Amino acid sequence: MTPELTIADAAQGPAVLAGPAGILSSVKEIARKELAPQVLAIDRDGVYPEDTIRAFGEAGAYRSHLPGLDDAAPDLVTSIEAMAIAGEHCLSTSFCMWCQDALGWYIYNSDNTAIRDELGPRVAAGEALGGTGLSNPMKSFYGIEKLKLKAERVEGGYAVTGLLPWVSNLGDDHYLGIVFAVPGDGDKKVMAVADCAAEGVRIVQNEHFVALEGTRTFAVQFRKAFIPDARVLADPIDDYLPKIRAGFILLQAGMTSGMIRGCIDLMMQMRQPLGHVNCYLPDQPESFSDTLAAMEETVAKLAATPYETSQDYLVEVVRARLAAGEAAVQAAHNAMLHCGARGYVAEGAAQRRLREAYFCAIVTPATKQLRKMLADLGAA
Repeated sequence: MTPELTIADAAQGPAVLAGPAGILSSVKEIARKELAPQVLAIDRDGVYPEDTIRAFGEAGAYRSHLPGLDDAAPDLVTSIEAMAIAGEHCLSTSFCMWCQDALGWYIYNSDNTAIRDELGPRVAAGEALGGTGLSNPMKSFYGIEKLKLKAERVEGGYAVTGLLPWVSNLGDDHYLGIVFAVPGDGDKKVMAVADCAAEGVRIVQNEHFVALEGTRTFAVQFRKAFIPDARVLADPIDDYLPKIRAGFILLQAGMTSGMIRGCIDLMMQMRQPLGHVNCYLPDQPESFSDTLAAMEETVAKLAATPYETSQDYLVEVVRARLAAGEAAVQAAHNAMLHCGARGYVAEGAAQRRLREAYFCAIVTPATKQLRKMLADLGAA
């Protein structure tokens, strides 16, 4: 068992490991001191809290779930909880943490030792940041969209062309996971990691959002961008996809748990000034606390076996994610009702949380995709 370390030890950097309690204690302190004061700027001005995101990495927030990194079984629950702690304050930052966790999940589940050794430790430590790039591929696997990237085999790797419309947690020195088809080779699909700074790769902001402006969400253009074999995660993707699928979905529980906790807190803050009238609302914070406890228990159970490939297991994972997204929206809706006009002003926390909560229902896999997945699995 990894010994527990103090916050000061953990903050020294990625060379010093902290056990789960030490990691989460450090994350709470960073969230309180560094993240909470920024939430209005993140929401209103689209500030990307890069220093805070990196600080979470230095505290160990992005490594617990990674297989083989610390000679221990993957601990998804600690990584989920770290995201939830940030999400109590700010969904944008929690989402960026999920992007980072997903990128590390891809790398450490690859059989390619070159990318694990070269890029993996930097991603785990928050030194190298990046996005998931799997929104379009996840939709394509379930017949919702066509795969947008294609490639041709060239010496030492692949030349990739196409456009990914929505990828988050990006910057000029960031990375992203991609999936591309290789026409003429049985139309096989390959997964790799792309470098935003590479020749032929360009990130472009083409939209602005009602929330989550601080997530650095861009369209990514590939024009014969070279992806070396050392950055290929799976070629082909067939056996690799089932290995990463459940973890990809379960890790999102950090966003929804944090959102629900933040909304419960807003409702409780209104007990003293507005409890005499809020008591007539049908949904009270205690009911959301009970729902959250049950959800977190279910997620912890599923997260203990992220490599299970049975259909029954996948159905339960999808159901858990669907329930979490719907509960997040309901919690935010009720936080607004409990806060009333106090939450309806421009800097009100309740209106911000409501706008953020809808992202829990539309981020891939969105509510409608999750319901389609259940129907495809005969479990609707």
